[in-house]
Amino acid sequence: MDLSELIFNAGVVGAGGAGFPTSIKSKSKVEFVLANGAECEPLIHKDYELMVHFAPEIVKGFEYMIQSTGARKGYFGIKSKNIKAIETLEPLIENSLIEKTELGDFYPAGDEYELVYAATKRLIPPAGIPLQVGCVVNNVESLYNVARAVEGKPVTEKFICVAGAVKKPSTFFVPIGTSFREVLEFVGGAAVKDYGIFVGGVMMGQLIFDLDEVVTKTTAGFILLPKEHYLIKRKNQPEQNWHRIGKSACDQCSYCTEFCPRYLLGYDVQPHKVMRSLGFSKTGSEIWNQMAELCCACGLCTLYACPEDLFPKEACDKSKREMRAEGIKYVQTKPVKVHPMKDGRRVPLKQLIKKLNLQNYDVHTPFTSEKLNVKSVKILLKQHIGEKAVPVVKIGEKVKIDQLIAKIEEGKMGANIHASINGIVTQVSDDFIRISN
Repeated sequence: MDLSELIFNAGVVGAGGAGFPTSIKSKSKVEFVLANGAECEPLIHKDYELMVHFAPEIVKGFEYMIQSTGARKGYFGIKSKNIKAIETLEPLIENSLIEKTELGDFYPAGDEYELVYAATKRLIPPAGIPLQVGCVVNNVESLYNVARAVEGKPVTEKFICVAGAVKKPSTFFVPIGTSFREVLEFVGGAAVKDYGIFVGGVMMGQLIFDLDEVVTKTTAGFILLPKEHYLIKRKNQPEQNWHRIGKSACDQCSYCTEFCPRYLLGYDVQPHKVMRSLGFSKTGSEIWNQMAELCCACGLCTLYACPEDLFPKEACDKSKREMRAEGIKYVQTKPVKVHPMKDGRRVPLKQLIKKLNLQNYDVHTPFTSEKLNVKSVKILLKQHIGEKAVPVVKIGEKVKIDQLIAKIEEGKMGANIHASINGIVTQVSDDFIRISN
């Protein structure tokens, strides 16, 4: 059985993004494989802890991917500040095809466009993918899961970081399908009475208040903040408010564009022009909406660059939806050329944390090997890009951890799903399988 089959059978997907099936990447033929250990979301340190404590597995998975893709070299992207992780990794990649690419402590260093350029000096085509410049990028947790897949271990746990206003900020493995409520109890509960949780990070994650939501294969971490915190007040308001305020207050200073990481790499992303679409007719919208097509939704324009606290990232989101609905696809015609001020406009992570008023929560989140005692899990059938997995178990059936409970139909893109605890199947729906013990 080749690597792609082992990875497919194990249900490995991208652990650091939208959940693209890793088996497809392993079948690519490329020059370079890149490991993304940059991790730049404020307060989330799960990749750092994984690299410190599970470096051999990560490197092994990395080597498997290099071999499978026929790559001539691997680049390991890691921030220079993560000295302990570097010291752990260096002996393992010595005399190998893997070379370390050290990155500065800026946001968003983990953007794959940024990482590919930093490692190879190649620029991905506008709206393109790394494959188009001979590269494949994998998050370090995905590589950890690749190594486990070769050993016959499917993805049944997620490595997450819990930080913010909690009693025991920490990093640990949790069974997939565990409720946010149980995760919060595991870290001693909230340190404040009323709160919201950013799932995946404050910059690119989602704000939730429902503790019955569950951990998936792409859940990176939780940032719990008091309800009165600046970030929750900004995020927790109707979308129409964001656009109404932008329509009335944007003075076209262009700071949002000047600090945009993709713009600085040479892509035609101009959020200040997208803001114009909020105040124009349909014809005007069609013109200015196009400047949003190449936005990576990092949130830097909204949460850092704008001096008036407006919402250019959200305007870009709106513009992209409208363009899709109209069937409009913007194609950048001018060559991609790095802006001469790119390095000078990088946003240091510490500075971003201070701007977001998160410095009081910027603490160590140590790894704990202690396991959650989970009595029930709700495992979603779609935790990845592609099709939903189809259940292969029935209500009342006994299942064991690692057992296949839902699979992807032949010829379709997706990822298999496995039981994350021992127990009995108590519910099977179109969207999830519940297992209880």
